[in-house]
Amino acid sequence: MAGAYHEGTPAVPGGKRPQFGSRFLSDPARVFHHNAWDNVEWSEEQAAAAEKKVRENSTQRVCQEKQVDYEINAHKYWNDFYKIHENGFFKDRHWLFTEFPELAPSQNQNHSADLHTENKRSEVPGCRRSEDGPDLIIDQHKCSSNSLGHKTQTLPVEENVTQKLGHLEICADEFPGSSATYRILEVGCGVGNTVFPILQTNNDPGLFVYCCDFSSEAIELVQTNSAYDPSRCFAFVHDLCNEDKSYPLPSNSLDVIILIFVLSAIVPDKMQKALNRLSRLLKPGGMMLLRDYGRYDMAQLRFKKGQCLSENFYVRGDGTRVYFFTQDELDTLFTTAGLEKVQNLVDRRLQVNRGKQLTMYRVWIQCKYRKPLPSSTGS
Repeated sequence: MAGAYHEGTPAVPGGKRPQFGSRFLSDPARVFHHNAWDNVEWSEEQAAAAEKKVRENSTQRVCQEKQVDYEINAHKYWNDFYKIHENGFFKDRHWLFTEFPELAPSQNQNHSADLHTENKRSEVPGCRRSEDGPDLIIDQHKCSSNSLGHKTQTLPVEENVTQKLGHLEICADEFPGSSATYRILEVGCGVGNTVFPILQTNNDPGLFVYCCDFSSEAIELVQTNSAYDPSRCFAFVHDLCNEDKSYPLPSNSLDVIILIFVLSAIVPDKMQKALNRLSRLLKPGGMMLLRDYGRYDMAQLRFKKGQCLSENFYVRGDGTRVYFFTQDELDTLFTTAGLEKVQNLVDRRLQVNRGKQLTMYRVWIQCKYRKPLPSSTGS
């Protein structure tokens, strides 16, 4: 990446962590002085070595029979994952409000000011059929969540509501959160490491958060969490790729949709239709936020021969799958879904294990795409 590199992190008012891209390594001898360095420029030799490694680990593909199994039983592999790890694998994403200020409390009102005044947030026109409609949220943080306490009872009523709403016409006053003035949906919510920081940080009384996951085990962990408040949140099981199952809310009803390490977990051929369905749920001016794996990330380079399903798409040892994107691929997916680019950046980071003197090169992509406002031309 072009530009001068400087070492250290500039001060930020209020002590808030700066957005990624603020700590640059200028002296390689000081690499172990911090846990991570931003926007690390790769040498030609390093880039060539990464390309070579991917070519090598892609030569032997998983047999077709196993590929079918990984697709048909994808829900089983993710349920098994959450049965084993429960809420002890992930760390709450408090960086969310730095990278995605759209989720912060003060942004709710700012966002509404940008929309046409006739687009009242709480209004969802008429009575319409809801839009048709797993989860890879691994941040490589294997820490327990501070907010993941558990209730002693489950919420079976909500599951019934989800099932009923899934195939019915949804009216403005008949879906969860219909009276809210700012609605957020996280797809692939896992055990709530994004949802709960939002609920705990954003005290806007008009906020309502929806969250869904492919795994019923994950949703049960969310619903039994002590921080889960049905008056502000609605968690439901949903397959992002299932074209026959509707989301339990109408089109043009959401202000923000969050996709964090989830799109990469589905078959590439199904990504476009999944995003098309999600795009229809956004209000005009609404935003889709994504953070996911980039091409030649350390995780891609670590795969062995025999784990490649198709080009840049792999299966882990536990049966869960992952794709590694380029910026252009994501731009095509979002713009084809009718969205306009606000941000599409590569977060090329060097993570450091100072105890073991290890360096790990991570590549993530962060995107923001907006649903266009209605044209003001004509009368």
